[in-house]
Amino acid sequence: MKFLIIIPAHNEEKNLPFTLDSLQAQSHGGFKIVVVNDGSTDQTSEVIKNYVQNDSRFETVNLQKSAHQPGSKVVAAFKKGLETQNIHDFDIICKFDSDIILPENYLQKISESFLNNKDYGLVGGLLFIEKNGEWIYEGNSNKNHVRGPMKAYRKECFIEMGGLRETLGWDNLDAIILKSLGWKEVVLPELHVKLIKVKGADYTIKPADYYGRYFYFMGLNRFLTYVASAKEASKIKSPSFLIQIIKAYENCRSQKLELKISRKEQLIVNQQRWEQFKNKWFKI
Repeated sequence: MKFLIIIPAHNEEKNLPFTLDSLQAQSHGGFKIVVVNDGSTDQTSEVIKNYVQNDSRFETVNLQKSAHQPGSKVVAAFKKGLETQNIHDFDIICKFDSDIILPENYLQKISESFLNNKDYGLVGGLLFIEKNGEWIYEGNSNKNHVRGPMKAYRKECFIEMGGLRETLGWDNLDAIILKSLGWKEVVLPELHVKLIKVKGADYTIKPADYYGRYFYFMGLNRFLTYVASAKEASKIKSPSFLIQIIKAYENCRSQKLELKISRKEQLIVNQQRWEQFKNKWFKI
């Protein structure tokens, strides 16, 4: 199977070589890589040029720095890369981050997984971070969810789901939408992907404003938003954090900020979250 791998990059001169080297070292060589240089002010463009000049599988797109809307920057850059290619020339569409290291059998295992399971729509490994000199599972999501830095979609699934949404929460919306269409999201736990930018920092802690905006742009209704807000506030035992999240959410509602998902997709998201809520609290 042939891969189209799109890598948005902004000021990644130090990390990007690790990512691109790990791709060159793959046992499965059937891929094209488009690195989208998103307005970098460091030497990222020079790093990319070195690979493009020496390996015909590498291409680049240079952008002025993309507008920063909630959660949309990386997807906007991804789409610019996608526009340069004919999607029908490929079998698997990937959005990879510019600061990861893939095991050398990563693409081979992803390809085999898709070939052997026709209902697999999204496949990936597990994300690891460095802490105290060791690589440990980052634990910022359940082990059945493919994280944003290493998305690999079957082309037919990617097209049917309408691609990626330029919004906060895009990397959860994709999984919800594709599952509603009958595709499966699958994590291959034996594939360990190293995230090299974060060295033990607790990047899982987000400000209240982030959660409020996230719940709004995911299309959650008030009840589910308040439940989810309470869950986040309980993690740090802060009633004020709960109030701040709700305030941010209500502020988005009052401004009637544009959602990047359809009304039908909003219903799908809320139904999925409602089922999760029922299963956890009522064991239905």
